[in-house]
This record gives sequence, C-alpha cells and structure tokens, in this order.
Amino acid sequence: MPRPRKWRKVCSLPERNRFGPFGASMHEDNIISMTVDEYETIRLIDLEGFTQEECAKQMNVARTTVQGIYVEARKKLAESLVNGKILLIEGGEYRLCDGLGNGCGRGCRRHRRGGRFADNDV
Repeated sequence: MPRPRKWRKVCSLPERNRFGPFGASMHEDNIISMTVDEYETIRLIDLEGFTQEECAKQMNVARTTVQGIYVEARKKLAESLVNGKILLIEGGEYRLCDGLGNGCGRGCRRHRRGGRFADNDV
C-alpha cells in the first residue's frame, strides 16, 4: 500500500487563476493546468527568492518533493508562454496556512496582510 501524500502548505492563492493570450479559446487542447502547490513553488523560489530547501521548509515537504514540483511548474509555464496556451491554476494537494504566522516564514503573504483572507482564499 503506498504511503499517503503529505499535504503541501500554501500561504496564498493566486489573485487570478487564468492567464494566457487575449481571445484564446478555452478548448481543452489550449489549456495547461497548474496545481496550486506548483504555483506556490514558483512564487516562493522565483518571486520571493527562496532556495529549494527554504521552500520545502515553508511548504512542509521534502526538498526533493519541491524540486519535482518546481520542475513541472516551470515546464508548464514555458509551454504556456512558448505555445500561447492558457495557464489555469487550480487543484492540487494543499492546505492554506491559517494566516497567523504559525510555522510561516518570510514568504507568507497571508501573515503580511495581518491574517485577513482575500475573497478567493475562502
């Protein structure tokens, strides 16, 4: 029996979950799906400047897990940009942090907002 997956801690959902060229059709062949935990690795590593080790600690998973998630997320970003496909961010195995800074570090957007939730965080 495989071991159960560990939930990845995510500190913020994207403000918008769909990106792509204007006027592009939402046909399934034209959509790349990215999970919320993939989005979080891109946010923490590329935007916030975390190392993979720091990202892993923030998300409460192993560094090798973060590395795999990050590689997949970057492939999806590249495919969306190069091939002009719509990037849709949704789903994944994650839990939102409580926004109170419990176990969150410098990359927690919810903690920076004083624990208030954005409309799409609920």
